[in-house]
Amino acid sequence: MNAKSATSRASKKSRKTAISKGAAVSKAAAAKSKTGKLPEWNLADLYSGIDAPEVARDLQEMDAACIAFETDYKGKLADNVAKDDGGQWLAAAVKRYEAIDDLAGRLGSYAGLIHAGDSVDPAITKFYGDVSERLTAASVHLLFFGLELNRVDDAVIERALQTPDLAYYRPWIEDLRKDKPYQLEDRVEQLFHEKSQSGYAAWNRLFDQTISGLRFKVGGKELAIEPTLNFLQDRAPEKRKAAGQALAKTFKENERTFALVTNTLAKDKEISDRWRGFADVADSRHLNNRVEREVVDALVGSVRSAYPRLSHRYYALKAGWFKKKKLAHWDRNAPLPFAATGTIAWPEARNMVLTAYRGFSVEMADIAERFFTDRWIDAPVRPGKAPGAFSHPTTPSAHPYVLMNYQGKPRDVMTLAHELGHGVHQVLAAKNGALMAPTPLTLAETASVFGEMLTFKRLLGQTKNAKQRQALLAGKVEDMINTVVRQVAFYSFERAIHTERKNGELTAQRIGEIWLSVQSESLGPAIDIRPGYENFWMYIPHFIHSPFYVYAYAFGDCLVNSLYAVYENASDGFAERYLAMLAAGGTKHYSELLKPFGLDAKDPKFWDGGLSVIAGMIDELETMG
Repeated sequence: MNAKSATSRASKKSRKTAISKGAAVSKAAAAKSKTGKLPEWNLADLYSGIDAPEVARDLQEMDAACIAFETDYKGKLADNVAKDDGGQWLAAAVKRYEAIDDLAGRLGSYAGLIHAGDSVDPAITKFYGDVSERLTAASVHLLFFGLELNRVDDAVIERALQTPDLAYYRPWIEDLRKDKPYQLEDRVEQLFHEKSQSGYAAWNRLFDQTISGLRFKVGGKELAIEPTLNFLQDRAPEKRKAAGQALAKTFKENERTFALVTNTLAKDKEISDRWRGFADVADSRHLNNRVEREVVDALVGSVRSAYPRLSHRYYALKAGWFKKKKLAHWDRNAPLPFAATGTIAWPEARNMVLTAYRGFSVEMADIAERFFTDRWIDAPVRPGKAPGAFSHPTTPSAHPYVLMNYQGKPRDVMTLAHELGHGVHQVLAAKNGALMAPTPLTLAETASVFGEMLTFKRLLGQTKNAKQRQALLAGKVEDMINTVVRQVAFYSFERAIHTERKNGELTAQRIGEIWLSVQSESLGPAIDIRPGYENFWMYIPHFIHSPFYVYAYAFGDCLVNSLYAVYENASDGFAERYLAMLAAGGTKHYSELLKPFGLDAKDPKFWDGGLSVIAGMIDELETMG
């Protein structure tokens, strides 16, 4: 299995916070009555349970297949690929490798999903850990394949690729060979691979378990992090303040643990980067994303220079709506005073999103509808359930699953639209097979953000009340600022942490100072950063699970803004071209996929175009008063 399989797929979830058994059951029941009955996913499409005989059978089959693969191919690639029938021989090997990857993906996905559904159940936690270890142990027998393949001469590989069966896998082989300069000697690669379970993977689990166990005292109640963070969007200002102070207090009490986790993982990455020869702290992520460093640098530079006309200007507007000069940091995401109240029931949310999708493409809506009818969505807030939301692709022989924590807010509807965008993308790309279905992060967030935009535009078009249009527009601007400005600030924070860590450990205080620096730069003078906010870096899981992942959100949002402008200006045939782009999965470089739309992310002006869409919405809000 390759770097994008099994264990890495399971850890690629978009986890934003954490929830555990401290959530009040009565609150969940009350929320349920307002939202209607929420769907829970049916994981039986993968396995019927953690004790299912099929799990044991497939684990044994995977072990045997990996050992047999190593026996049949290790040490033989160079000679056999160089023969006249080398292309056919290698094609057969790649197909076997892909079949193992698909099986491992099924096992790893099931373990990851059932653990996401309940991360504190001891039996499930043990199952998740055991399967992860089995996957790592089995895949040791496959490590040689990519390493040996990359040692074959370019001319020999090119001749083999003339064989039609192997030519199909050209995108995967060419991607694999981009890793060649950073590969190490086989035994070192094996050591890195096996030590991951007791290294960064173990620190990831410690972070998850620690976050799940934290309790925050709000209004006399001990709450887990998800409902506490939810209070930051409450209408009552005293609840927002209480939640902000409770978060600060508990984070302060646990700062040493989170500082240790952050320092250890940064050092672990520095060791790996140094051995592999990566020049920059984020170069390994750029390589994995198949995006050039200068493109990311241009994106980040454009966004940072746009802070004053985006976030600074918007938050000044928002403070004015609350009749204040400045907003406390816990009021940043407060609902607008003129926004509609009430809870959006699940059937209404479903209809909103599917109607928006159907207005764009019947095929897109039909795929999205299967998530509802076939029970591919897990929506309720539950004790022990993973936080936030994600769409997990699982493996091409199965189908994706969506996890949400639906509480009936307008933002939850946008989250549903977002994750279904991912889901549609994953369904369409699955036909490429286990090796080429996965999409680099540079495009992974495109379909999701585009799904949000379709839903937003539909709702905006249906809203006639002037104040509700203003609230809807402001909500979209906030989402875009959180997607673009906030994520680029996160990226700047990570760069500073990983760069400074090379010179020694960072204290929790120092990490907090860096956090406050990037946050004050991005939020601007209209946000009053109160004491306690210096530790709010602690709960962001992307820093732990996927270093430098965050810029993909900004990449996707700016890209979608440009894509949507093309759609509005020339909609004929756009849906077909768009779905073809999604269906390509990981078979083409992002630059090639954007050509049919006349877009070039290497153009320095490209990102400014995407950012101007956000600025234009803020212009409109300013005229509304």
